[in-house]
Amino acid sequence: MTDAIDTIEVRANVIMTTASLKAIVENTKKFSQKDEKGRYRVDTADAVGKMISRFLLEMDFEAFAQDEGNYPPLG
Repeated sequence: MTDAIDTIEVRANVIMTTASLKAIVENTKKFSQKDEKGRYRVDTADAVGKMISRFLLEMDFEAFAQDEGNYPPLG
């Protein structure tokens, strides 16, 4: 059993490479079904959000956020 963690959903603008987005779209298509016209029904924005959320949780973004040295000059 895993420990529950307190999370919140935040909407944000994220800068990423076009190659990253292309990889998410291509890989998501591999796991989705085509409709009767042969088109994929993939919510790209949802896939990107899930990928980023997973990355932040698994790569310890909490520790990164707590380190004051990671903050850019504000103001």
